[in-house]
Amino acid sequence: METSGDSAPARTGRRPGPAELDLQSQASYLESCRRLADEHFAGLSLAEVEAVSRDYNAYPHLEDLEAPRNLMVLEDRLDGRLQDQARRAVLDGLVFWEHAAAGEAVRLNMGPKCLIRPHRLPEARAAGRDLLPLTLGARHLGQLIFEIRALAEEAGLDPGRVLARQKMLLVVNEASQKEIQARLLKSAFLGLPPENFLLLAQRAFPGLSPRDGRWRFDPRTARRLHNHGQMAMQKTMDRQVYHLDAAGRVRRLSQAAYFGLLDEAADLVSYNIEDLGYLTRALDFGTLGLALALGEKGYGMSMEIVANNPERPIKGGLCAYDPRLGRDVVVESFRLRDRPPEKISHLNKNFNHYPRPGRVFRELHEKGLFMPVAVKYDRPPAPGGGGGPSPGGLYYQPVQGDLNFLVETAFFTRRTPAPVRAWKEPADSPAALAAMALQDAQPGFRDFAQKNLRFEVH
Repeated sequence: METSGDSAPARTGRRPGPAELDLQSQASYLESCRRLADEHFAGLSLAEVEAVSRDYNAYPHLEDLEAPRNLMVLEDRLDGRLQDQARRAVLDGLVFWEHAAAGEAVRLNMGPKCLIRPHRLPEARAAGRDLLPLTLGARHLGQLIFEIRALAEEAGLDPGRVLARQKMLLVVNEASQKEIQARLLKSAFLGLPPENFLLLAQRAFPGLSPRDGRWRFDPRTARRLHNHGQMAMQKTMDRQVYHLDAAGRVRRLSQAAYFGLLDEAADLVSYNIEDLGYLTRALDFGTLGLALALGEKGYGMSMEIVANNPERPIKGGLCAYDPRLGRDVVVESFRLRDRPPEKISHLNKNFNHYPRPGRVFRELHEKGLFMPVAVKYDRPPAPGGGGGPSPGGLYYQPVQGDLNFLVETAFFTRRTPAPVRAWKEPADSPAALAAMALQDAQPGFRDFAQKNLRFEVH
């Protein structure tokens, strides 16, 4: 293989000790968080944890990192056969589609990402954008369904039968869960059988506070998500993934049943709802074909590496060569010790593939991820401590990208890598609205939306 591995502790960057993660249940995960805080931050106040968090979170080999050395070039690996295999895998229902849409769009200040209504934004009206009245979630899910239907028709197959083979997981948060479930019921699950349209409601947790010499979950603090790494670990727990039946009743899957579905898949592709290029190209047969070929060679993950935007660089996972491990790695932003975005030249695009995903997520369930910390306040503390109480807490922030330290991972780029285009901040809104206008302008998309996303059009 072109990448090399190390023992599990060195690969994960986890600190050895008695407080290992127990991922059997949500309760055992929370107890693990509390024990980790007791082990690493005993006797410290929240302010003191905040002061040391930058160093605690830092990747241990940060100062040794060099430019990546072993990036595969996608175009050099591809041939028509691999892309044909990718098309066949989609048509046969061998790709497991995951959509991460639990985020709250804090920087955009628009609430749950899945329920953002771009057509109602003042920027859309000011620019004269005649956008279809669809939520961002409907656009995201709809684009994939639109392209799968087109692929089936191109192959001379019945689109309904091809959709019936697909398996999909939509990750939402607890605040938006009921509304999204109602929308899915009204849309008849976009043509998928109800049992194939899976959901996961990512849990939010109160913060940890020190009290009587121990760290305890404090109900006075705001409930917050523990980042996308917790989402990845939560779905490996028993009875967390579920589907709705035709009457809207929740049917939860055992861990064994969920892993069984993953075992049937040749690849799991994890999309994030922020990407703008996806809105006109959800299916990428090149990256899918490469992932399938890598899975045959024993790889468990492939990560696309792109150039940062030199005009507006963003934070994200840094791809670099670690001479101590003798391989390329991706180090997520929580572990970069506040490295400025302009010094992050190679970024993970956040469209990751997991060939043979059953094996990958069993490994995650067994070993867990490194657990960075963040101290967050319900409102900023007043200078000098005045202005009344400001409840704050310690929140763990694991990142899904750290899976590259658990399983054999390939990193690839393109001959002409394009910068990341994502809707993360208000400054990105004009580009996001332009991308949605292009989506609406695709031949047949408006008709598709009116027939298949009609519950959204109002």
